[in-house]
Amino acid sequence: MTSRLRPAVLYAALIVLALVTILPFIWVISGSLRTTSDIQANPGAWLPSEVTLDNFARLFSRNGFSTFLGNSVIVAIVIVIGNIIAASMAGFALAKLEFRGKRVAFAAVLIALMVPFSATFVPQFVVTVQLGLVDTLAGIALPSLVLPISIFIMRQFAASIPDELLEAARIDGANEVRIFFQIFLPLAGPAVATVTIMSFLASWNNFIWPLIVAQSADSYTLPVGLAAMSQAAQNVTDYGLVLAGAVIVMLPVLVLFLFLQRYFVQGIVSTGLK
Repeated sequence: MTSRLRPAVLYAALIVLALVTILPFIWVISGSLRTTSDIQANPGAWLPSEVTLDNFARLFSRNGFSTFLGNSVIVAIVIVIGNIIAASMAGFALAKLEFRGKRVAFAAVLIALMVPFSATFVPQFVVTVQLGLVDTLAGIALPSLVLPISIFIMRQFAASIPDELLEAARIDGANEVRIFFQIFLPLAGPAVATVTIMSFLASWNNFIWPLIVAQSADSYTLPVGLAAMSQAAQNVTDYGLVLAGAVIVMLPVLVLFLFLQRYFVQGIVSTGLK
């Protein structure tokens, strides 16, 4: 009886936790289908009194929305590509190559993981100003181009690859560049998928840094642009527009995760990331 009861209790607890996690998303989707007056009259309602797509229509018809969306896509693509290339090379070097200062370099990566953004955004902004990248998409993408967590994930995955496999390639005459591209990267699919999801999420949902760097609406990313668009009047928030924008922001992340879910789970397991 006890052996049967434990799995039932475990599954029940997991179902409850899943529902607690999903409920806010359900409320956001429901709210995006309600009118602003309906939301203000009954903010806690789970179902709309009248289903409407007017919020999405108003969102896509707003001037600047396509610019904000395009900016977010460009920045996200640049950050994802930068993290995949740079983090893969750095992780492979830290795990499989011997060079002076290797331990110091890895310690620096671990320290960077523990430093909060609030402690670094001022020097990052100073560097961005000195490079002349204020109010540019390059300035928005620069600090996240190589995330410490991406290097850590790739290093942990590279460490799990048997050294004998790489030694066999070296005996056959392959240099380190060929080993990296023809042996390591094909095996690193789960880690690459994990880095892709995490770097895309960090870029797509980033609000504070684009708000600081972007000085004009032409450089706004989607979160910053939606925040500016939601103000229908002074000190009045258009909640229907905000919730519709939140749904649009969530969709790419959910779609990307659904496509890469299997590889993402494999990457988390193989790197030992908790």
